[in-house]
Amino acid sequence: MKRLEIDHLLSISDLDREDVETVLRVARMFKERYLAGERVVPILEGRTLGLVFEKPSTRTRISFEVAMHQLGGQAFTYTYRELQLGRGEAIKDTAAVMSRYLDGVMIRARRHEDLEEFARHASIPVINGLSDLEHPCQALTDVFTIWEKLGRGPHTVVFVGDGNNVCSSLALACVTLGWDFVHSVPEGYECPERVWREVERRAEEYGAEVRIVRDPEEAVRDADVIYTDVWVSMGDEDEREERLRAFRPYQVNEELLSHAPEDAIVMHCMPIQRGYEMTDEVADSERSVIYDQAENRLHVQKAVLSLLLR
Repeated sequence: MKRLEIDHLLSISDLDREDVETVLRVARMFKERYLAGERVVPILEGRTLGLVFEKPSTRTRISFEVAMHQLGGQAFTYTYRELQLGRGEAIKDTAAVMSRYLDGVMIRARRHEDLEEFARHASIPVINGLSDLEHPCQALTDVFTIWEKLGRGPHTVVFVGDGNNVCSSLALACVTLGWDFVHSVPEGYECPERVWREVERRAEEYGAEVRIVRDPEEAVRDADVIYTDVWVSMGDEDEREERLRAFRPYQVNEELLSHAPEDAIVMHCMPIQRGYEMTDEVADSERSVIYDQAENRLHVQKAVLSLLLR
């Protein structure tokens, strides 16, 4: 198992197609061994990982902690308030000091720029556990789940909703694999321009098609995957009422699915605001793979850690 030839994983754009496929293959290997009863594969014995959280977390925190345990290493979890970062210590000082103690660090941050600054001053791998710009570990899990359910593709992935961090990373991951990506979104809520430019560039490089389609019923007509996420992300609470009005026509419900192919699967990174972006009927249906996605965070995290920290 070779290492990824990158210093940090801050964005899907840090990876080329071979890198993404390597992560997926290694994740599949770990999952197969796990399901066969081999819970611990101690290839990171003696290694340490710091987990730093500026935002709350369920799946990211638990999957990284368990992943390090199952790889034979140890994870140490901190909130910003528990670190001197919460009292104004310079990011570069924290990065330099943590690099003397740890073999890697995963950070869940509010500002992507803070992650980039931390990585500039760290001498150990830095992994983006979520920022306001991207969520690369989630996107790698998503394409792994699609691989598992539908095969290598190519596929058409339709994201219905806000052009947030999850949408940005998923778009980049899909086109890097040569899969078509359709974003159904009200005007003004698209992915950031810097991300979408890279999505379009990669789509041309890898032979994928990307489109923005305002009408969700039209967007899902040829979908293999229908994906959605919360309408009000952490940090957007002041826009709540405006966002609820804008996204109400973009709810993933049974009516919308009636316009999609019968074998299209439904995805959500969780947590779900049930009754808003997705109804109970869809979330709990046979077409939903949301719990498989959540489970796969563990195996993809093991792949990422083994490829970066060895």
